[in-house]
Amino acid sequence: MTALILASASASRQRMLLAAGISFQAVPAPVDEAAIKQSMRAQRASAHQIAEVLAELKAVRISERFPDALVLGADQTLELGHEILDKPGSLEDAAGQLRRLSGGIHALPTAAVMAEHGAPVWRKIVSPKVTFRPLSEAFIAAYLGQMGERALNCVGGCEVEGLGAQMITKIEGDFFAILGLPLLDVLDYLRLRGIMPS
Repeated sequence: MTALILASASASRQRMLLAAGISFQAVPAPVDEAAIKQSMRAQRASAHQIAEVLAELKAVRISERFPDALVLGADQTLELGHEILDKPGSLEDAAGQLRRLSGGIHALPTAAVMAEHGAPVWRKIVSPKVTFRPLSEAFIAAYLGQMGERALNCVGGCEVEGLGAQMITKIEGDFFAILGLPLLDVLDYLRLRGIMPS
């Protein structure tokens, strides 16, 4: 067992940790995200609160199984005005989300929580903002034609680190958090814990 466990199946988060030279084991957490989001929305929870609760729940669930490891859970929501968007369920849904994001600014509340012995020991929540240029119907169709099902893995349908960069005119805040993890803050904590050299 490695010193660090990532409680996520997210390919983007795994790529970031690997690129940063972090040794870890990926163990996806058994969490019904859709049900939790629905319940929290009914209670009028904010996008930040939803991201934090899900990140903590993922970390704690896996930490209970591996109490001697440090477990990293993470989650991200997309906040457009007072509305929270989820990953699109279809390419038609992705097109609709891109139309709504076109020409505007949205926030991506992103939470990371570390757990040990079944309890949280560290957390970080950031909320970078992304400005989209106005998107034509022709661009949206061409983009989704190239992306295909990959667009369904991204909140808002936008793969920022790939073709989605063509939609963006401005980023405010942590670029890594836009990809799903406040990586620099995570690295600081791992150095503090001696899991990576300082």
